[in-house]
Amino acid sequence: MLKKQLRAVALVVVPIIGSVLIRLLYLSNKKRFIGPTTLPSDNFIMACWHGELLMIPYAYTRYRKVPNVKLMISDHFDGSLIAYTLSKFGFGTVRGSSTRNAAKALIASIRELKAGSDLGITPDGPKGPRHKVADGIIVMAQKASVNIVLVEIKPSSFWQLNSWDKFIIPKPFGTITYYISDFIDVSSMSLEEAKKIVQEGLLKHEK
Repeated sequence: MLKKQLRAVALVVVPIIGSVLIRLLYLSNKKRFIGPTTLPSDNFIMACWHGELLMIPYAYTRYRKVPNVKLMISDHFDGSLIAYTLSKFGFGTVRGSSTRNAAKALIASIRELKAGSDLGITPDGPKGPRHKVADGIIVMAQKASVNIVLVEIKPSSFWQLNSWDKFIIPKPFGTITYYISDFIDVSSMSLEEAKKIVQEGLLKHEK
């Protein structure tokens, strides 16, 4: 009972604190955006590694001033914390992952894309393997006939958690570099070919 109460409190408090900290970290750093000045108006899937997820809202809002995006977030407590935190930036969610409620999440995501929403996804989430692209992002892009945008987020100075994804938290007063791709069309690619394109694109600036 106590655990349930603590979790209920955390779901209220953590997203508020987390969203404020994300904004403060962003504002306290210099920013570099390397990529297209604009993106076409067509909806798309935006992807980054799970370990670089923290600062992804600002990659999206650079191109979409009014958010129309659903994030695929894992259907467990940690995922709920992430979902509620990102809701403070106007982002919706599709709950599920490759390891839990996978079919339900895949169908819901394709439905959202076909309805015109953008979709955000971490192709190696929610539990890895780290930097390994799962099938879902390609299946969704091909079934919904949308393009993919790849985002690498590289702070000059950061804390790195001892978690499976080596989660990165930028330190203040450095520079956050966003590497953002043009639209990538995977419609005519095989599954393995498309996964290779995504994986190589997200590792392009990995040290």
